[in-house]
Amino acid sequence: MASTGAIVSNERRVNVKKLASAVSMIAASALVLSACGSGGGGDSAEDYLACMVSDSGGWDDQSFNQSGKEGLENAKKNLGIEEKDAESQGDADFKPNVDNMVQAGCNLTFGVGFLLEDTIQEAAEANTDLNFALIDSTFSDADGNPVTVDNAKPVVFNTAEAAYLAGYVAAASSESGKVGTFGGIQIPSVTIFMDGFADGVKKFNEDNKKDVKLLGWDKDKQDGSFSGDFENQGQGQELTKQLISQGADVIMPVAGPVGLGAAAAAKEADDVKLVWVDSDGYESTEYGDIILTSVVKEIANAVEDTIKEGMDDNFTAEPYVGTLENEGVGLAPYHDFEDEVPEDVKKKVEDLKQQIIDGSLTVESESTPK
Repeated sequence: MASTGAIVSNERRVNVKKLASAVSMIAASALVLSACGSGGGGDSAEDYLACMVSDSGGWDDQSFNQSGKEGLENAKKNLGIEEKDAESQGDADFKPNVDNMVQAGCNLTFGVGFLLEDTIQEAAEANTDLNFALIDSTFSDADGNPVTVDNAKPVVFNTAEAAYLAGYVAAASSESGKVGTFGGIQIPSVTIFMDGFADGVKKFNEDNKKDVKLLGWDKDKQDGSFSGDFENQGQGQELTKQLISQGADVIMPVAGPVGLGAAAAAKEADDVKLVWVDSDGYESTEYGDIILTSVVKEIANAVEDTIKEGMDDNFTAEPYVGTLENEGVGLAPYHDFEDEVPEDVKKKVEDLKQQIIDGSLTVESESTPK
């Protein structure tokens, strides 16, 4: 299938993981934190300092950074901890922001997003008396092989499961017979959504003897459309216009704030709906009236739970993997489209969800977290 938009090369996919570690540490950071707290578990909630560093999407991305920050704020409210955060404006901010959290004595520091993998891993290995967590990625060695870092927890999500359900609903809701998707950067935490979505469309076709076409992603070839980053909303708007011009009337952007550009293009078009990702877009964006459903990662809950483990001296390096079974991922309500999604489709989606939960149906992706 021909790809649309900006395609990230294999070299880019390999090198993107190393972006953060290629940046030289700057002597002075825009963020200055006063030292407080101490390594290891705190004696009380007031002694426990949990910290978080965003990727370049920022705290108001209406996606995964925002969800992570909500989890940190919930922990402060519900558990009584102290918290600090640092918003990265670009890759060059990752290392100084994380280093400042270490200097502040944060008991637990979260990095939000795949792009912080190297920075969080390096900090954890250099500061074994402190704990770290990484949202949306596991850890690996220089050759890309998985490794365990004793004081660092991967917080990852098998979003292919929920995206499979979204793909089924999208195909069932399409009037043109074409749906689309695109990503921000071709990394596992993005393509896992696209893989599940593709298989959900395929399942709908098999069940109903239809031929709804998916534009923007070829799962077999692992090839498709990407904006190249998580910031350029204009690129998201352009990619969405391209998909609409090819006939897609339901589109799933997997690109953080870039998805807001997609929403703007869809809003401008007639009868084009979106599938949002990470958060419930009906609640988190101003585009609820065009959002069919959302593939949700319960990042906030995972963050709060991980902080609680740290407070109780139960922190481990065992990955948290969000699934449909443990409600770490899910499909959001249909909201304004509740009456437009046929009852038989709703029932089928619930049946498929139960099959995934009980193990009789496995949604496969090269990017499925282990």
